[in-house]
Amino acid sequence: MTLRLDSTEAGIATAARLLREGGLVAFGTETVYGLGADATQPKAVARIFEAKNRPRFNPLISHFPDAEAAFEQVEASPLARRLAAAFWPGPLTLVLPRAAGSTVSDLAADGLSTLAIRVPRGDITAALLRQTGRPVAAPSANRSGRISPSSAAHVLEELEGRIDAVLDSGPCAIGLESTVLDLTDPDRPCLLRPGGITAEELEVLCCTLHRPATQSDAAPVSPGRMLSHYAPGLPVRLDVNTPRPDEALLAFGPQNGPSTAAMTWNLSESGNLEEAASRLFSGLRALDHAGTARHLRGIAVQPIPTHGLGLAIHDRLTRAAAPRPTSVNPKENTLP
Repeated sequence: MTLRLDSTEAGIATAARLLREGGLVAFGTETVYGLGADATQPKAVARIFEAKNRPRFNPLISHFPDAEAAFEQVEASPLARRLAAAFWPGPLTLVLPRAAGSTVSDLAADGLSTLAIRVPRGDITAALLRQTGRPVAAPSANRSGRISPSSAAHVLEELEGRIDAVLDSGPCAIGLESTVLDLTDPDRPCLLRPGGITAEELEVLCCTLHRPATQSDAAPVSPGRMLSHYAPGLPVRLDVNTPRPDEALLAFGPQNGPSTAAMTWNLSESGNLEEAASRLFSGLRALDHAGTARHLRGIAVQPIPTHGLGLAIHDRLTRAAAPRPTSVNPKENTLP
């Protein structure tokens, strides 16, 4: 049975104790709910992969209550410190060389010489991390490859009975995962994953952002780099202006006249990208459930702008629409 803990002093204290004892605790951040384990305990980290049905080990983000604690684990460049001062606490993950004295387990880092670190925003999350007193590894709290959770109810829907507890801090404000920026070469900052901090915001400090030339499911160098990811059970079709009658529609912006789709979820009727980002995973989840019950063919997605947070939304939708691995049993809704 999975405990549902309120975000009270007692609930936070219980969650921190469970983490220190090697348990799995899901907790809300400003982005999505994470599935936390003590990053210094390999057995605890291994439980994350088991709970998520994740058949391969990938690097995980380690979370900290403040920049000082985070930078104890890595070799931080001046640019990393400037970015931390500008955006932490907040939805930015930095990939940096691991420090010689890092206490984060090799399993959490997938044996790499780098480490992904973040200081999330929010008083409840900060209190949990402070009381735990150790780095907390935490991917999104969902079955592997599935839609990320933006509420405690979403976590329980996916992981009830597979984890020890969920600390309920209410719905997530941003609803998209953090931006991941690779700073292992300080002269060539590389945007590995768009997210809650936009490329435009980063370029104020980084001047030029580079992008990986290719993406692959083989040996990802950071979290959130799987080609098929964030996927509902129904197939996803992108940039659709005229949905089919047997499709559900993930809409964006004002709608002119009745839709040809069987059902519609509008990310933002006013065309606001921040609102759309916060509603993305809830919308995919709602259409997936209702569309599956009505035996619909799939989910059609209207075009989304690619500026600002639109780039991160487009990234998640592209991964949701990517071809699924053929070894996956679709009835189990689990993807590597």
